[in-house]
Amino acid sequence: MAFMRIGLLGFGGGPAMIPLVHQEVVKRYGWLEDEEFADILAIANILPGPIATKLPGYIGYRVGGVFGCISAILAVIFPMIVGIILLLSIFSHYRDIGWIQGMGQAVIPVVMVMMGQLSWDFWSKSQKTLGAFISLIIMTVAGISIYLLGIHPGWVISTLLTMALVLPEQKYKENEATE
Repeated sequence: MAFMRIGLLGFGGGPAMIPLVHQEVVKRYGWLEDEEFADILAIANILPGPIATKLPGYIGYRVGGVFGCISAILAVIFPMIVGIILLLSIFSHYRDIGWIQGMGQAVIPVVMVMMGQLSWDFWSKSQKTLGAFISLIIMTVAGISIYLLGIHPGWVISTLLTMALVLPEQKYKENEATE
């Protein structure tokens, strides 16, 4: 049912579904911790294919094995398949009506707020584990790499994962993050 809700309410495509997945698997059911979700999201972003099926597939597998994986993916894509067939049929027939056009535009600010909330949650977690200064440096370098230099986010994430493996492990305490 968790992934069925995501499939039914996931307006705006895969990236817009990420906050819904987070809400269901971390906050509602507690299947993952925030750190685990962030790690899974980072790895899922560097793999090919749509995020809307990669996340449910892995989380379903983790919770319920192969059956859980299949169930989660079907629960996400089935409502989308039925919905797209029905909505596009209706839309193509009534596309010139103003309120139909307005419905599509009205969803955009809602998705923006959901993505902002997810970003804030990740920022809070990053501050607690790495500290504000290191988090800002990583965020700035990643932003410049992706948006100004045009480097694919997968390469940025892969580089950070490689650095985490190569550099000596450091333990961060929550009270040190408030420096």
